[in-house]
Amino acid sequence: MAGGLSLDTFAGQLREALGAGDVACFQLRLKEVDDDDIREAVRTLMPIAHERDVAFILNDRPDLAAELGCDGVHVGQEDTPYAEARRLVGPDAIVGVTCKASRHLAMVAGEAGADYVAFGAFFPSTTKEVTTPADPEILRWWSELMTVPCVAIGGITAENCAPLVEAGADFLCISAGVWNHPEGPAGGVRAVNAAIAEALPQTSA
Repeated sequence: MAGGLSLDTFAGQLREALGAGDVACFQLRLKEVDDDDIREAVRTLMPIAHERDVAFILNDRPDLAAELGCDGVHVGQEDTPYAEARRLVGPDAIVGVTCKASRHLAMVAGEAGADYVAFGAFFPSTTKEVTTPADPEILRWWSELMTVPCVAIGGITAENCAPLVEAGADFLCISAGVWNHPEGPAGGVRAVNAAIAEALPQTSA
């Protein structure tokens, strides 16, 4: 697999991670690789996600998401525009949009029909350069006004996610906080699940 990652090894890690706790979605993000490498990765990894009823989202490439039958696509502001992504994947697929720290971009995406809007980065990230730091207040603002789900992204770990959960994030997008966890990806999923549960409001019996 491009990027120096063994697809067989990663498939095993993904299976363990998805079996370790509550995961809503897996997003495959492969940059600067051949289309055939992406196809191979999707065909190997998507069945693992579906075995656990986890949605499989492809990053940036609505054309390949449609071709390969992915559950949806995630697009950034510099990627395929939302309308074109929706046209390619169809009305029933998931289309999520990165809105950085912009309330305006989120409103535009939500009104256009995006299935979720993603805000961030909230913390320094090892996955990509942070150009627009976001404040948890934007999650609170969105969750109080809108019904479209919001996703928090950027440098999130079990140790720092509580303020984002408390502010109203519907989902957390986590990369290194799971895949580079000291106890392995499964340990990362367990740790994040525990942190989310602790941060959520407690309801009395």
